[in-house]
Amino acid sequence: MPAERKGVWYWLLASAVVVVWMLPVVASVLTSLKSLDELNRGEYWTFPEALLFSNYAEAWDAGFSDYFWNSFVITIPSVFLVLFFSSLNGYVLSRLHFRGREALVLIFVAGMLLPFQILLIPVFYLSSQVLGTYDTHFGLILFHTAFQVGFGSFFMRNFILTLPGGLIEAARLDGCGEWRIYSRIVLPLMKPALAALATLLFTWIWNDYLWALIMIQSDSLKPVTFGLQNLRGQWVSSYQLQSAGALIAAIPPVIMFVFLQKHFIRGLTMGSTK
Repeated sequence: MPAERKGVWYWLLASAVVVVWMLPVVASVLTSLKSLDELNRGEYWTFPEALLFSNYAEAWDAGFSDYFWNSFVITIPSVFLVLFFSSLNGYVLSRLHFRGREALVLIFVAGMLLPFQILLIPVFYLSSQVLGTYDTHFGLILFHTAFQVGFGSFFMRNFILTLPGGLIEAARLDGCGEWRIYSRIVLPLMKPALAALATLLFTWIWNDYLWALIMIQSDSLKPVTFGLQNLRGQWVSSYQLQSAGALIAAIPPVIMFVFLQKHFIRGLTMGSTK
């Protein structure tokens, strides 16, 4: 098959995949702008009779704003803590030589392979009976940090291994300590990897529902994923409000990706080619 024809088929297939992937998003946008009567008539894919942007205001005023800010309180500290500890661990596991280093790397990998469902009861007991952090934002931040550091450390270790080793050795010969090498030399070079990891972490923690369900009881402390549940309505499912709330909840991760897109792609592809 000629190369030009292969290119045409590739773009046709890619376009079809994009269209299929975007269909749920289009459906959510259309639903968020419709009235409940239209949805009850089964008009899911038609253009709205009237663009009801008031659905967004109604969803926001229905207590959704409190859940929205709770997610920021939980997500932002968790992301920064994971980035800090992961970058430190990545530097230690990649550039410092000590006994048991490879075994420690395997422990981080094994932790990522462990099904998180088996940790639900131990985490609940540890939070409520041992640490006393149950039903607090701090407890959820603590466990999000602990659960994500394993992947983050493995991710940062692999990235730091792609950095020139001679640069670090030259700094050691000049008398730099390990902390200064990490903070002045390695950390600035890790910006693409940090941006990629921050985008992934922000999305995962922002969209978390299960751990918040296990560790938070008070309605005033719950994140945005619980706010979507409360928009259903008591007797009738308000799909238009749920769709509006889901689109509002999707704004922060999208903005995060847009601003860090360049570094995100560079961080994921670093080391793939020479």
